[in-house]
Amino acid sequence: MAMTVEALMYVLVPMPCLFFGGGSTHFLTSREGGGWMNAAKFLTGASAMGSLAIPAILRHAGLIETGAMFIEFTSFFILVCTVLCFHRATLDEDW
Repeated sequence: MAMTVEALMYVLVPMPCLFFGGGSTHFLTSREGGGWMNAAKFLTGASAMGSLAIPAILRHAGLIETGAMFIEFTSFFILVCTVLCFHRATLDEDW
């Protein structure tokens, strides 16, 4: 159950970027944009925080062990590093 929820969260995190940002991560760091861009930033942040909060809540409820919670945090860290590397790669126009 816990892995299904986390897998769903990892699928939902990039969706606002794909739908409202045109598949680029540039909108996350820009100050311009309208209501849709602000909604995309909010949804991205909310789903990212949910990816961290769900394992902590499940651990607090006793549904998962501490090791499983840290594995989930590690996988989230790897996801964030991947997104940051992708963002850095798209900033370089030499590709």
